[in-house]
Amino acid sequence: MPSDLPDDDLDAHAELPSKTQLKKEMHELQSLGEALVEMPDDRIEKLEIPESLRDALREYRRTRSHEGRRRQMQYIGKLMRRVDPEPIREAIAALQLGHAKGTLALHQAEHWRAELIASDDAVTRWMSEHPQCDVQQLRSLVRAARKDAAAAPEQRSGRAYRELFQFIKPLLEEAPYE
Repeated sequence: MPSDLPDDDLDAHAELPSKTQLKKEMHELQSLGEALVEMPDDRIEKLEIPESLRDALREYRRTRSHEGRRRQMQYIGKLMRRVDPEPIREAIAALQLGHAKGTLALHQAEHWRAELIASDDAVTRWMSEHPQCDVQQLRSLVRAARKDAAAAPEQRSGRAYRELFQFIKPLLEEAPYE
């Protein structure tokens, strides 16, 4: 199929992204802008982004109407075209990873609390993994939590139950994740 374009023009035409690809990239930038809007102010301030984008983010947060927010988000997407998106992606990923680590620590603390209340072997395992722990306080909290659980098995939110969790959680945050 012969073409009227010279070979150099064919090569240049082949390298241009399609309209579909351009729209996809713009939607990705707008999605990145949506994630950026959800970031806390202190994290946004650390990013190297133009002041116009910072202003647009502030304006989005002040806007209350649905249509106004939609149009402001489109404007943020437009401003995102002039910015290198990689540092923003990294900041958002780091924030999400931080949330994931925090959630993991909470789940581990809940798991340990349940195990400590269930068996004395768990107390021994906990002590071997966390030698810096105050043994007397741990045993006292476990004993009180077991007493609460025995008194009202359907209600697991007794004071000792919560105190045991609060005792375990910071020790897990100090230790590396298993």
